[in-house]
Amino acid sequence: MKPSTSTMAVAAVLVALAFAPFYLGAYPLTLLGRVLALSIAAIGVSVVWGRTGILSLGQGLFFGLGGYALAMHLKLAATPQGELPDFMLYNGVETLPWFWAPFASAPFALLMVFVLPAAAAGLVAWLMFRRRITGVYVSIITQALLLAFVTWLNGSQGLTSGTNGITDYQTFLGINLRGADVAHGLYWATLLVVALALGGTALLLRTPFGAILTAIRDNENRTRFLGFNPAAFKIAAFMLGGLLAGVSGALYTLHLGTISPAMIGVAFSIELVVWVALGGRASLIGAAGGLVLGQLAKDRISSAAPDAWLYVMGALFVLVVLVMPQGVAGLIRNRRRAPAPMPAPQNSVTREVSDAV
Repeated sequence: MKPSTSTMAVAAVLVALAFAPFYLGAYPLTLLGRVLALSIAAIGVSVVWGRTGILSLGQGLFFGLGGYALAMHLKLAATPQGELPDFMLYNGVETLPWFWAPFASAPFALLMVFVLPAAAAGLVAWLMFRRRITGVYVSIITQALLLAFVTWLNGSQGLTSGTNGITDYQTFLGINLRGADVAHGLYWATLLVVALALGGTALLLRTPFGAILTAIRDNENRTRFLGFNPAAFKIAAFMLGGLLAGVSGALYTLHLGTISPAMIGVAFSIELVVWVALGGRASLIGAAGGLVLGQLAKDRISSAAPDAWLYVMGALFVLVVLVMPQGVAGLIRNRRRAPAPMPAPQNSVTREVSDAV
């Protein structure tokens, strides 16, 4: 079977990204690695919002859980054995908190990068969807939970380093993260995870599971009348979105070298939704591409005109809502499916000639 044009285009983009370390400088490559890490969270938003119809404004909660799970291990690994992390000493903490101790183990921390965000998303989804909470109420609840989480992080100076976040770590599994040869490896590892997330999620959504999610989005009551339990499928989709956000947060923490409440707040979650809407929430490629291009544009424009960036982002969102509700990916898809032009009406003479022929 001949590959489609879209498949060939995606393959070409992945090849170009794979060779990026050979033609990009240090800063552009680091920026691209961070943006690719964020695109994994965008894929999760596409599953939750674009495929299932659940607009969550609290994905930063699960992003932060994944990031903090890994950062806690990195901080303990950078702390001399038998001592406490520096921010705990500054705040008068005398013993390591009980929930910090297991993160001294690298396998446990890596497991928590997946389990903790997925479990938190599953719990939140179970509490909401078993009571058939839908629409704007889901957005309000998820945003409120995120705000509560960020408030706790900011107020727990001795436990989480508060507004400063967790920083000042140099190694991961014995590898020096500041080494010159590590940047390329970390970039390629991030690109591999992005490709696996895209491919795995696309395959999953092509199964009956994905078809049922679409049915729930389009008509939840009819799906229920057909004998399916929409709550169970919505919980599963929400957990998948939380898991992808957690992985994204962990990779972003490795790239940036820190994690703080300011990075996972309400503004981050809303911005994530804006970029997914711009790229096309119903398309995994569109969601990931929208975030990558949006973040790269943000870096360039905010550097040149810091005060103008928020206005640019607001204008882009208004443009999407009014002109391209399905995003760029939806616009391209609709153009490809445009019907052939109708033939010009024939008069009676022309019709008789046509019939005779």
